[in-house]
Amino acid sequence: MKKFLSLMLSLMMVLVLLASCGGGGGQSNEPAGGDEGGEEEAAAPMKVGLICLHDENSTYDNNFIKAFEESCAKMGVEAVIKPNVPEGQECYEEAANMADAGCSIIFADSFGHEDYMIQAAKEFPNVQFCHATGTKAHTENLPNYHNAFAAIYEGRYLAGVAAGMKLNELKEAGKLKGAVPKMGYVGAFTYAEVISGYTSFYLGAKSVCPDVVMDVTFTGSWYDETAEKEGANKLIDGGADLVSQHADSMGAPTACQDAGIPNVSYNGSTISVGKDTYIVSSRINWSPYYEYCITQVQSGGAIEADWTGTIATGSVELTELNEAVIAEGTQAKIDEVKAGLASGAIHVFDTSQFTVGGKNLDSYQADVDTDPAYTPDTEVIADGYFHESEFRSAPYFDLAIDGITRLDENFG
Repeated sequence: MKKFLSLMLSLMMVLVLLASCGGGGGQSNEPAGGDEGGEEEAAAPMKVGLICLHDENSTYDNNFIKAFEESCAKMGVEAVIKPNVPEGQECYEEAANMADAGCSIIFADSFGHEDYMIQAAKEFPNVQFCHATGTKAHTENLPNYHNAFAAIYEGRYLAGVAAGMKLNELKEAGKLKGAVPKMGYVGAFTYAEVISGYTSFYLGAKSVCPDVVMDVTFTGSWYDETAEKEGANKLIDGGADLVSQHADSMGAPTACQDAGIPNVSYNGSTISVGKDTYIVSSRINWSPYYEYCITQVQSGGAIEADWTGTIATGSVELTELNEAVIAEGTQAKIDEVKAGLASGAIHVFDTSQFTVGGKNLDSYQADVDTDPAYTPDTEVIADGYFHESEFRSAPYFDLAIDGITRLDENFG
């Protein structure tokens, strides 16, 4: 009996010793809250969505997609991309799906997506909706709906300088088709975005090649390779010495390569189909905007309702010049003009450099606060120039200046 009691006493002492070394309320070598392996489960990364009108085969959409993938990887967030989303109710449905799936920010890349992004923003107030090329954020006043664009008219102007230098080279060599240098331009629609783009391109060319004229044709689609190629061929047959475009396929660059006509593209290099004709491309680099929005959401800050990227923010770029095609001195001239734009010594839409109906303008009311009738509402000429993208990010320059001939009209 004494042995049994002694054994029980010893066992009780062992249990007390174990409890004091790590059981119950004693200290433990395990981290507080740790899992079985002693490590906390890592938080899931922020999820960010991108809705695209087309896929990577579109130069326009591909420009968004590449920047989005690079920015998301850099910022350590999960990228969710949905291509080929029409400018209709499908956009709202995809935005709602992304919100339900946990996306904190949802971007859309096409003008016609806007109303559906606004619809989603109203339904999901805790998600940030960011729309490129739109016009309504500054009047909708939704805290979670935002527009963005860039001063791409400056990039277009610089690309026009490269085009003008090439035309001068052709002129000096006696290789022009007509009496004066002539450019052709394939546009999608007669929206202000397209008009601002082709006008700034023309004015850049005119700044170094004063007698240049330009014809413009429209396809009625942002992406239609057949129509864009046919449009370029129509311009070439009409005497164009050089062709540019604001349409998203390889149609126009391919037509130029086939005809041996110099080409200036948009949204990215098209040298893959135009090694003997491609000169340069202007593009919006969307990475600064993506990274700005992600940073603001991560830090709890507000996103601007209407954001405009510039050359200074790294949002307006030219691709590398094709040395096999450009005129001598092109890079030096571009550098000179770029410095002038940055300093404010040069304004793209300087009203002393163009006329409308034979007259210089000193006043113009533009449609900035967009309504269904596109009613002019804001004075945009001051200090001798048209103030593009200063009253909202998306372009509103819609003047038909002398020297540019529209061969047709297509509002879509």
